Amino acid sequence: MDPLAELDASVAGCAACPRLVEWREEVARVKRAAFADWTYWARPVPGFGPADASLLVIGLAPAAHGGNRTGRMFTGDRSGDVLYRALYELGLASSPLSVSIDDGLELRGLRVTSPVHCAPPENKPTPWERDTCRPWLVREMELLAPRLRSAVILGAFGWQAALPAFTAAGWRVPKPRPKFAHGARVTLERADPSEAAPGAKGPGPVTLYGCFHVSQRNTFTGRLTPDMLKDVLRAAAGEAHIPPYA
Repeated sequence: MDPLAELDASVAGCAACPRLVEWREEVARVKRAAFADWTYWARPVPGFGPADASLLVIGLAPAAHGGNRTGRMFTGDRSGDVLYRALYELGLASSPLSVSIDDGLELRGLRVTSPVHCAPPENKPTPWERDTCRPWLVREMELLAPRLRSAVILGAFGWQAALPAFTAAGWRVPKPRPKFAHGARVTLERADPSEAAPGAKGPGPVTLYGCFHVSQRNTFTGRLTPDMLKDVLRAAAGEAHIPPYA
């Protein structure tokens, strides 16, 4: 099995966090009326995108009735509607719609993931849950490292969770750690061999871009507009050398 596919399968079988296991399964039993005929995924949601991605988009965690229902990151909820439409308009996704795991959607040059792979109550993972899930993100970064050149991090939680993962995966994060802000940009250089995680393979520089999360709270209030989102994604795609869409 391809290493990334093997990782995704392992993620989907994780049961390390009792509170998250109980919550994701409870949501699947109770369901939302609009999705009463759905069989919920109700497991950890792995990353989505090709193994040769040079751009990584990092969110927070799957939505209870989005990824936790469909089994794919940012799929089946309004946050995903905003994200994938922006990616489509930039030529980075094959469709502006992301409704189910078998809808044929493909990503071009990028992968979408999160630091927590289970839907948490009130969209708020605990620090322990975040840290328990970190090895999955670290391993994903290690597998992408030879080609990875940029990352868009959605929201302060994702930013704070991703920086230690980048360190563990073989990059040097400046001290003091860069603070999150929309439009923040920082380039991480390869760490010295003594600082890299065991087995981490020589990553090159990677540029991180901060972006407000595509949550309904941000998009409905105008704190994050489609143009703001596309500006960040466009810059990150350019840094990742993803050719312009023809």
